[in-house]
Amino acid sequence: MEGVANSSNSKLDERIEALLNEEKQMRQNGDVAGTRKAVTEILQLCFEARAWKTLNDQIVLLSKRRGQLKQAVQAMVQQAMQYIDQTPDLETKIELIKTLNNVSAGKIYVEIERARLIKRLAKIKEDQGLIAEAADLMQEIAVETFGAMAKTEKIAFILEQVRLCLDRRDYVRAQILSRKISPRVFEADTSKEKKKPKEGENIVEEAPADIPSLLELKRIYYELMIRYHSHSNDYLEICRCYKAIYDIPSVKEDPTQWVPVLRKICWYLVLSPHDSMQSSLLNSTLEDKNLSEIPHFRLLLKQLITMEVIQWTALWNTFKEEFDNEQNMLGGSLADKAAEDLRLRVIEHNILVVSKYYSRVTLKRLADLLCLSIQEAEKHLSDMVVSTALVAKIDRPLGVVCFQTAKDSNDILNSWAMNLEKLLDLVEKSCHQIHKETMVHKAVLKA
Repeated sequence: MEGVANSSNSKLDERIEALLNEEKQMRQNGDVAGTRKAVTEILQLCFEARAWKTLNDQIVLLSKRRGQLKQAVQAMVQQAMQYIDQTPDLETKIELIKTLNNVSAGKIYVEIERARLIKRLAKIKEDQGLIAEAADLMQEIAVETFGAMAKTEKIAFILEQVRLCLDRRDYVRAQILSRKISPRVFEADTSKEKKKPKEGENIVEEAPADIPSLLELKRIYYELMIRYHSHSNDYLEICRCYKAIYDIPSVKEDPTQWVPVLRKICWYLVLSPHDSMQSSLLNSTLEDKNLSEIPHFRLLLKQLITMEVIQWTALWNTFKEEFDNEQNMLGGSLADKAAEDLRLRVIEHNILVVSKYYSRVTLKRLADLLCLSIQEAEKHLSDMVVSTALVAKIDRPLGVVCFQTAKDSNDILNSWAMNLEKLLDLVEKSCHQIHKETMVHKAVLKA
């Protein structure tokens, strides 16, 4: 058996040597097609003989030959990439990927191939549980600078980088990478015909078949952004991400998909601190016709925009079951602090309601309305004043809260001037009415 193996190896070496001489002649003559053919034939011989070590050695040797043509290196890398899935074991596969990676490093004409190789190697590392190594490998490649790579493939690659950073809990780098993708790129009209590249422009390659469509990538992007914002409990941003997912046509057409997403939008709207953006989203969500399919949540949002004090215990008893059900829905359970934050939002809503109806109120009365102790009521009121959600002053010796803003002397004078103007208008109108009535009565008497 050893003799047969040795004779086959010597035959392989002889054939490779002959092709190497042929490749040398073609290369020196500047024959691109001939050089490319010789290079690919050498690789094909090694592959058919299943001589993986020889294949790796030949790839390195051919790439380092003096004055090697770009087209030949490109053809060689593309040819060898087809053999990766047919390697006998994982070790051989990794070795081949690393060889091709080293050959393509620093060469612009095979940058796309190198990015695909790195992605495959990172996937192997991830499967082995080496997430940190996989993330480091992926971060070596800056695909946003690749002019010839398809847009969807670029986005998919960056999203993979973001996902690995989130898996290793590197939230700072995840945010930096996510900013390379503009959300506007998902709004592009894919139905338009692709323009033919002009002379001198880079020809953009077609994306591989395993790359998702633009709308699928949009969903993946926002799901990753939800993971990122969940880390900092940024409820409003999470809500906006779910809103973007909800607007995807495939989601809106399928009730099994949009119902759980709309539920999440409602919950995160309620959990978001009160501001202009939250208020705008709240009103636009209430106008959504689909909300009538989940009336419980319509009622929840209605309570938030109604200027009435909400009883926390009654609200919690009504919605506790729905709150707990979220873990069985798409996107999983709400944030760890969600129940606590929901109570905080109800308190904040109630303080805003009280500030609308009262200009001055005692702390004891405020605490009674909020169903809190005086210390808790004071703490929540102070937090809202600090966050500029409310303007208020507390007179602690008297135990009185004043919700009116202290007016500037110019504002007071202006308001007086306006009041005087209104008073004079009323006097003038009254005089006119009296004069009119007098004239009518005189005319009646004369008649």
